[in-house]
Amino acid sequence: MKINRDISLFVLLIILAVSCMTISLFIGRYPVSVSDLWLAIKSLFSLKAAETNSTSLVLFSIRFPRILAAFLVGGTLSVTGAAYQGMFRNPMVSPSILGVSAGAGFGAALAIILGLGTLLRQSFSFGFGIVAVFMVYFISSVTGKKYDRTLTLILGGMIVATVFTALISILKYVADPDNTLPSIVYWLMGGLSDIEFKHVHFISIISIAGLVLLSFSGWKLDILSFGDEEAKTMGIRVERFRLMVIVVATLMTSAAVSISGIIGWVGLLIPHITRMITGHKNTKMLPASFLIGGIFLLIVDNFSRSIASMEIPLGITTSLLGAPFFLYILMKTSKHKES
Repeated sequence: MKINRDISLFVLLIILAVSCMTISLFIGRYPVSVSDLWLAIKSLFSLKAAETNSTSLVLFSIRFPRILAAFLVGGTLSVTGAAYQGMFRNPMVSPSILGVSAGAGFGAALAIILGLGTLLRQSFSFGFGIVAVFMVYFISSVTGKKYDRTLTLILGGMIVATVFTALISILKYVADPDNTLPSIVYWLMGGLSDIEFKHVHFISIISIAGLVLLSFSGWKLDILSFGDEEAKTMGIRVERFRLMVIVVATLMTSAAVSISGIIGWVGLLIPHITRMITGHKNTKMLPASFLIGGIFLLIVDNFSRSIASMEIPLGITTSLLGAPFFLYILMKTSKHKES
């Protein structure tokens, strides 16, 4: 009976995700009807028609890649946030806990300062996100012999994030205020306006592979929540498993941030919402978090690009929506515990 209920939940989430993607195709400044969508789909089978049909260009070269990117970025940030919360046994942890967002932000800002193209900017962002977490793990390895390893990882993340944030400030200070500085500021606020299919291919491979690996390791996260000693008695190599989670989550977060900029609250908020629906079992919660996070960011992106004449950066929208909703969750949880 419980298995049927779990299957029904995932089927419902998948249907909801597909429905949101389909509806999103019609949202934007360029009006598209159902008949236009049908004609655009037919034009895909005619190369000549596809080249000359402006509706096909809008739908399949602009909107559809952005829709897929929004779903993948939202799902990726949600899963990595949930994985980190399970590994650190702390519900207040987000994907940026180990400095990956700050490192990725510095990489993107440096590429913009150097006048590099979109592909190199994303490569710089992805690479420096990985470098930041490598620095955190190195700090933890050196200092963790005398202190709790989890604590040193968190403190190392704070140190590295602070350093990269300061470096970003330096780059903003020396940037050209007329051209370069606005580009850096806009990227740091997060957005998906420049998404192309090649970016979707990049994040999809890393995100799906990481989701599968983390989901199949969810039972280890469940055991790890009881403490390192308990996990060791159950045959889990804690340090090796923790390193695996960090590597996979870092690659996923770096890939997401490299194409979207810094988008907050998704990796912190969505895991809490998912636990309210699925419970705390990670083998079920992680894939559900991916679907719910993807749906959430897709809806937020639709709102950001259609609510005003100018597109609102995603980082602003997620903060405005996420902070009050997270406060509501905290108040609801507090009342539940009191009762």
